[in-house]
Amino acid sequence: MMQHYTMLQRNLIYTGITRGKKLVILVGQKKALAIAIKQQNHQRRWSTLKDKMQSAAQDLIPMN
Repeated sequence: MMQHYTMLQRNLIYTGITRGKKLVILVGQKKALAIAIKQQNHQRRWSTLKDKMQSAAQDLIPMN
């Protein structure tokens, strides 16, 4: 929907569609979807998930 303009990002549309296991139904305005698909810039996500996963992996690997 156009009311949620800041959420119209290609990567969010892609994530939503690819997580659908059996069926994906898009509900909204065609114009909003077109804008989202055309968006090529996205904001960096400030997550520490990568660092946490690397740290956990190092803890699992035996050091000789």
